[in-house]
Amino acid sequence: MANEKEKMEELREQLMPAVQSKYEEFRLLGYDHVTIEQIWECLVRKKWKKSDDERRLYERVNDILSLSIGEYMAFLTAESYREQRATKGDDLEELLNELL
Repeated sequence: MANEKEKMEELREQLMPAVQSKYEEFRLLGYDHVTIEQIWECLVRKKWKKSDDERRLYERVNDILSLSIGEYMAFLTAESYREQRATKGDDLEELLNELL
């Protein structure tokens, strides 16, 4: 596990210029609340979610540069719903039990 974490950190360092470029692109388009960390999380959790994915460096750079604002916003929306469901899951379950 530590080896995989080190591998991902090394990959992050290699890909940071492309991620920085995508960050600047989104900022130029007027999305001021974009962060490099969120872009990275979107890539890791959405584009590269299979841990056995052995893509080459140029393929990952292409994934970064082809990430659209729509894909990014969809990821953020889905993450927001997941977080909301995780924090309010008990409340929703209580409400359903009261209704039934």
